[in-house]
Order: sequence, then C-alpha cells, then structure tokens
Amino acid sequence: MKTVLVIGGGVTGLSTLYELSKWKKENQSDIRLVLAEASAQLGGKIHTVKNVGFMMEAGADSIVARKANGMNFIQELGLEEEVVYNAAGRSFIYSDGELKLIPADSVFGIPASVESLAKSTLVSAEGKVEALKDFYTKNEDFTKNDSIGVFLEHFFGKELVQKQIGPVLSGVYSGDLEDLTIASTLPQVFDYKEKYGSIIKGFNENRKVWQSGGDRKFLSFKGGLGALIQAYEEDLHGTEIFKNTKAEKIVKAADRYEVVFSNGKSVAADHVVLSIPHNAAEPLFTDRALKTEFTGLKNSSLISVYIGFDIPDSELPADGTGFITANTDELSCNACTWTSRKWKHTSESGNLLVRLFYKSSHPSFSILKEMSKEKLLQTALGDIKKSLGITAEPVVSEVTIWKESMPNYLITHPQTVEILESRLAENYPGVWLAGSSYYGVGIPDCIENGAITAKKITEKL
Repeated sequence: MKTVLVIGGGVTGLSTLYELSKWKKENQSDIRLVLAEASAQLGGKIHTVKNVGFMMEAGADSIVARKANGMNFIQELGLEEEVVYNAAGRSFIYSDGELKLIPADSVFGIPASVESLAKSTLVSAEGKVEALKDFYTKNEDFTKNDSIGVFLEHFFGKELVQKQIGPVLSGVYSGDLEDLTIASTLPQVFDYKEKYGSIIKGFNENRKVWQSGGDRKFLSFKGGLGALIQAYEEDLHGTEIFKNTKAEKIVKAADRYEVVFSNGKSVAADHVVLSIPHNAAEPLFTDRALKTEFTGLKNSSLISVYIGFDIPDSELPADGTGFITANTDELSCNACTWTSRKWKHTSESGNLLVRLFYKSSHPSFSILKEMSKEKLLQTALGDIKKSLGITAEPVVSEVTIWKESMPNYLITHPQTVEILESRLAENYPGVWLAGSSYYGVGIPDCIENGAITAKKITEKL
C-alpha cells in the first residue's frame, strides 16, 4: 500500500489532501493519506477570531473574487450560501498629514486614463507631465523577469510610482517594488506596453477586465474565512490528520522516506508534500546543497492589529474602506482597513472595527518587532488618532505577529524554485514543494497549487 504524507495543514496542504482523497474514492484505491500539522489547528495563515460581536481575521482576510469565480472549490465544499462580498468604497493614501483619494479610474494606483492622471491629488503637475512619457517611450530592454519598480519608474517617472502606484502595489505584494519581478506581480503592465505602446492605454482598453464583477472584487464567508478551513476538515473526516505534530527530519529509506516528528511519531511515505514555509522545510534535510538553495528564498514579517470600538463606523470618512500610507515617516503603519465598513458581517452592531498592518519594510519595524502586544496596541491607537481623529477607548483588540512568514518573490525567485525542483527530482523523487513560498500567495493560488500537486502525485501512482 502506497502512502502520501502532506506536511502542513494550511489551505495548500488541505487542498492537496482533498484532491488526493477525491482521487482515492473515484479509483477505489487503498492508498494511505496522512496530513501532519505542527500547531493545534488547521488553516495556517487563515484563522478567524470572534469576540464581543466582532469577527477578525488574524491572517488572510479575503479571496480575490475574479480568481475564485473561475474555480469550483466553493461549490464543491457546499459554501455557496455562505459567500459574502466586500462593500463598495474608495481607498485613500495618507500623505502630507491627510487622507487623499486614490483616483477612481486606476488599477493598483496605475492611471487607466489621462483624465485619471490629471485629477490625482497625490502627484504634482510636474510629476503628471513626466508620467506622460509612457505614451512615447518604447520598451527596448525590459523583460518580465526584470524589476517592476524599475520598469514603472522608467515609463512613468519616480513621483507617480513613489506617491501613488508604489504604496498600493507594495501593500498588495508585501515587498519593495525594486526587488519584485514583473512576472510575479502584475505581468499585464508588460503585456500592455508591448501591445499598445502605453501602459495607461492598455489599462484603458482592458478596463472591462478589471471592472468585471463591479465592486465585488473580494469575497469571504458569513462565518469568516475559517469556514473554508472547517469545510475542508469536515470533508476530510476519516482521513488521518495529526495535529500538534511537527516534522523534524526526512530520511531516505530505500525507495521511500521516513519522516520523524518532534512528538516521537514517524511515518514511512512514498510521497511527501512540503506545504510549509520554505524556512520550515529547509531544516528537514541534511543535504547541504539543497539547504543552500532554500536560502535563496526570502520572507518578511507582518504585524496585524485589530481594534473594535463602541462607536458607529459612520465616524469614518464617507465612501471609504481604508487607506495606505505613502510617507512612512508620518505613521508607523503601512495600511489601515476599515473592516466594519468593508465587511458588514464582521460587526454585528455596525460599530467600528479597523485593522492596521505593520510590515518589515517600514523604517519603524525594527522597533515595533521588539514591542509587547500591549505596546503595539497603543502604537496602533496613536496611528488611528492621527489619521482618523478617533480617540475612543477600544472594547476589543487582536494583535497577531507573523514573524518571517510572508513570502517575498524577489527577482531571483523563479530560478531558485526551478533549481529546488530539479534537485528534489534528482535526489529526493517523490518529495514535492507546495504553497505560497513557491507558487503564489493568494488563497485561490494556493488551492490551485494543491490540486496541481495532487495531480502530479496521482500520475506517479
């Protein structure tokens, strides 16, 4: 009897196990399926907390609707009736001591028309004129493997990128734009430049693609994203799932692998799926060359602070759902989501719930990461007072620290993953990489990667 062991009970690991379980039933196979999770609960970076009438997501807070709508996991897991969408609203950038609207006709801060560029209050007249060179400057040297930050600055100039585009894109992809490739972030900017000769014109010509779904760009569930994890776990009832079981090492044993866990357990497996962060996978091996390749992958840190107040969220600026910071010297946070405004289901009474994000890219992070949770809460309250003028005392809070847990796709990322895959195929056939450290950070990306990984294994079986 063959055994497949999935290490890591995040959404990628669960998706992998789910697809393997489906295949097992369809083929009436006697394959043994095992999942091992180091913590006491499944879900990884998906964890819903409910307290005093508020619903808070300690990790990921939504799913990109455009991606999810092209997949079938919601239907298969019976979650259709549980789906909720984000409320419509405008986003701001906090700059020069005030909240300034991100132009409505823009995509990730990139103008989709000359009018959008002209109306921006974030960029000076000189910066707007400089950005027009997008229409007459040709791409002669860039490829999709180049830096998206350098690419955008070349065609738009520094000011538009630094004051309007950069804060948005950096917020989405958790990294310095100069270190991120076009291919791993927004490859459409390259495609549009090649096809239309102008990035702005490209977004203008394809505005229907970006506006599909209207304002319903993100989705969650009535019970929070934790409902997705619960649905997976319930569907996998009867499968061997070990919690509080942390993998310590992988040992080759003839044509199989012996995986040893910190609690004394061990599992002999024909296939091992590493759906854990790369910095958790690397210590499992003794192969020095392989361990060295893992160091080419990078993570960053993130601190999330939720705060709920006993005041209505109408205290917030009208028609808004949050802000990003442009001048990092002004506030300690990188962004603030007005959660009760954006997601009505997160506040039973309609009272104000906000979430602040503190990333390792911020100059203040070296100080923030040494703070206690109480001091982090006080820092967050200070940012709220300065940006929103709210001085009320909180009735609930949730501080989560994700230390070295957020993948950063550097320019060298694709090559590093390719080398790792090659070394594993040669020296550890049957050991598979999976998850956001390698193949995409969004929930749909992780679910799709789990399905792809399962298919690779069943083809071998």
